[in-house]
Amino acid sequence: MKEEQKGGQQLNIEVPAELADGVYTNLAVITHSPTEFILDFVSMMPGVPKAKVRSRVVLAPQHAKRLLRALQDNISKYESVHGTIKEISGDPMLRGPMAQA
Repeated sequence: MKEEQKGGQQLNIEVPAELADGVYTNLAVITHSPTEFILDFVSMMPGVPKAKVRSRVVLAPQHAKRLLRALQDNISKYESVHGTIKEISGDPMLRGPMAQA
């Protein structure tokens, strides 16, 4: 169980055993409509033309923006301790397909 502070209140977050190990993905495809953002987390294997969505998260636009800010904050904290994260470019498999709305 994880405890988080939210608006001065303590929030207990439980991770069920079947989710505790997480799911490895190496590609995220993001699409959106006027009312939601859909994040598909995909596992791609080199040389295999078919990929599988491992997890899908649907967010309201306001929550998507909060997620963006939280990721930016955590990346900044990570880089202040571990150094700049180097982006990989040039490999089309690592770039993934273009998302469409």
